[in-house]
Amino acid sequence: MVPRRDEMARRSSADLQARQARGDLQVLTASDYRALVARVGLAQAFRQIDVVVAADTVLTDEGALLLSLGPCDPPIRLREVQIGGVAAQVSGSASDLLLPLGCSPTDAARRSGGHVLAELLAGGTVSLSGLGDPTALQPRLEVSGMVALPQCGVARLLLHRAIVENGIVAVSTADGLLRTPYGPLLGPLASALYSCGGAGSIGLTMPALSLLGPGSPVFIGGGIGWVQGVGSGHNPAARRQASGHATVPGASAAVAVDIEQLSAGSVRPCFIEGHGAALLMAIAVPVPLLDATVAAQAAAEPEDLEAPVLDLAVPRRIKPQLGRVTYGQLARGQLTLQGRPVRCAPAHSPRLAAAAALELCERLRSGAFPLLQSAVGLSRRPALLPLDP
Repeated sequence: MVPRRDEMARRSSADLQARQARGDLQVLTASDYRALVARVGLAQAFRQIDVVVAADTVLTDEGALLLSLGPCDPPIRLREVQIGGVAAQVSGSASDLLLPLGCSPTDAARRSGGHVLAELLAGGTVSLSGLGDPTALQPRLEVSGMVALPQCGVARLLLHRAIVENGIVAVSTADGLLRTPYGPLLGPLASALYSCGGAGSIGLTMPALSLLGPGSPVFIGGGIGWVQGVGSGHNPAARRQASGHATVPGASAAVAVDIEQLSAGSVRPCFIEGHGAALLMAIAVPVPLLDATVAAQAAAEPEDLEAPVLDLAVPRRIKPQLGRVTYGQLARGQLTLQGRPVRCAPAHSPRLAAAAALELCERLRSGAFPLLQSAVGLSRRPALLPLDP
């Protein structure tokens, strides 16, 4: 229950920024905040704490590595390029390159832009080979050599769906093994994988991603990135509980981060059998407790939050929903579906998310991470628009 408004006076972003500048900003991780609320009550916890930190680990192939290479002599207008064995798309100028984070599940090399990024961050060099599209001013036909991070004028990671409000629980009703973007599933209904961390995740600590917008700083891969706007699949009109928490994947946000901000080891490229390459990264955001509603939403317990159980064995855009389960059930490693127990596991890394949340708490207290609020929120226009006629 939300206390009366006179018990929890609204704060402004300027108030919290002033506290951070004085060095007395009170910050807790989402899990520690929930424990405090359970111990002293919501109103008292609101008086004691200014900011809650929520965190996720994003496992995605929805994004790209942007590398901007300098000119060569004689100049070349690149047409076909490979960097580190990964085909790049020429974008923008003659030498702005986009390397996808995903690849075909049949790719023999099992490499993507995520693997190139990890190698560059580790201080290594990657091969470059390219063919030119000759013009009078750019007559060169080909270029080859090795590239290191200092040679890239611009190096940026773009994640088109970095933050998602909720996730799904994936199961399969088919016999045997089913390869999915979340990992392998055993069927019929023998195992389950869930894609969201539940209580403490960004979207279930901050429903509708209400305090994020273009320019909002986020802590990603050990550095500071920025929200670009809505992400792919953005669905702000998702079904919600009375508390405002989405019961299905809802709002999403895209994030960009300059590679110089990332720490070596923070980028975990991987290959998912039957799906292709992907990238695993931790991401955390501050959730300023501006009023009673925000404070109450951030205090929601795992048993109060739900995710849909979807049958991924059906190769259609709309998957059959077999039910809903709470994140409390998922955390216990087993759910009950159609009267039978089903083992479940996270398709992400709770450990990496928890570590990112703790580090962001320290940076907020020390003033090393900006506590800024976007001038505008995320668009209310849905981006989840079917291609079907």
